Amino acid sequence: MISRYTLPEMGKIWEDEFKFQTWLKIEILACEARASFGEIPKADFEVIKKKAKFDVKRILEIEETTKHDVIAFLTNVAEYVGPESRHIHYGMTSSDILDTTLSCQMKAAGELLIKRLIELKIALKEKAIEHKNTICIGRSHGIHAEPTTMGLKFANWFEETKRNITRLSQSTLSISVGQISGAVGTFEHLSPKVEEYVCSKLGLTPAAVSTQVIQRDIHSEFMNTLSIIGATLEKIAIEIRHLQRTEVLEAEEYFSAGQKGSSAMPHKRNPIISERITGLARILRSNAIAANENIALWHERDISHSSVERIIIPDSCIALDYILDLMTKLIKNLIIYPENIQKNLNLTRGLIYSQTIMLRLIDKGLTREEAYALVQKSAMEVWADKDKNLKDELLKSAGVTRYLDKEEIEDIFSTSKMLENVDYIFKRSIYS
Repeated sequence: MISRYTLPEMGKIWEDEFKFQTWLKIEILACEARASFGEIPKADFEVIKKKAKFDVKRILEIEETTKHDVIAFLTNVAEYVGPESRHIHYGMTSSDILDTTLSCQMKAAGELLIKRLIELKIALKEKAIEHKNTICIGRSHGIHAEPTTMGLKFANWFEETKRNITRLSQSTLSISVGQISGAVGTFEHLSPKVEEYVCSKLGLTPAAVSTQVIQRDIHSEFMNTLSIIGATLEKIAIEIRHLQRTEVLEAEEYFSAGQKGSSAMPHKRNPIISERITGLARILRSNAIAANENIALWHERDISHSSVERIIIPDSCIALDYILDLMTKLIKNLIIYPENIQKNLNLTRGLIYSQTIMLRLIDKGLTREEAYALVQKSAMEVWADKDKNLKDELLKSAGVTRYLDKEEIEDIFSTSKMLENVDYIFKRSIYS
């Protein structure tokens, strides 16, 4: 991922220094395990422990010749250790350190992303409580439907974020596996106890069965979880983008002092954060598709997945980390415009109460079809003439006033009655 979208803490997880340091840690731990079993002289292990180190530039230089990153790494380490380096990587294959390190990186990334999600969840909860009773129009198909509250929008996103935390916790646990099992996963030249020792020190669980690689379904699970989280963020971003449209303007991204919206038009205040989140969410979904393609490999292993993963896994982790941070700040600083919300509530001149009226007529004994037809006739008059409102049309309708008197019709046009169960919803979500 380009530096523009890389935050420092997540970026470090995917740097060469972190990767090679983990490779070295795995190799030393494997030697330590073998030394404890009496397979390596303790004096030799002490030399390895004391002298083993690496130089990133030197590794890359050697790789120019070897065309193999792990061999380049081992060659560089041997330059520091000397003859005792013969014990390093004994009975292991490249994927033992590659895949185990990748699991360490994904585990660390997953844990960081969970922290980001918790921060977002808190921000959403605070906004939900703040705007629990901020009544606004609800829309279906983009068309005014019935009133809801801004607080319920935030509560909905809060619940989805909770589910995403559960998903990511599970997929991070799934990816927290390692392997030190040799060329085709049979431990032919190395005791399984070495794997158990190394994994325990790294906070991983040994893969129950592996080939030369850890099976890629768990990587795909992790990547698809990231894409789902990205889709949630895009969902929120699109709603904010719609609400910020000039004709709507019920909510708006914070516009900081000195910020510019357009190189051509000085008046512009654009939803650029939401649009950036929308764009990067597409990357997450695309990368998840590539992760699915990586599951099917030839026999015990090929490397068709390797080049893909060097790009998609770091990029997805970095991109999601970035847009989670963006979204949390966006929610905290989101501007709500109550006056515009009220204006939009009244925009359709009472049409938002059509279902309430229909149900009152049904309560009076009409069939649903009869009640629907009566209300729709008046509603279509309001759609056709901007000078009309639904209440007046109903009061003029002989078919309606036969069943509902003026006082009953007046009483229907109240948003508070339509939203009397908001507290109930909050009790089973925000306050639970």
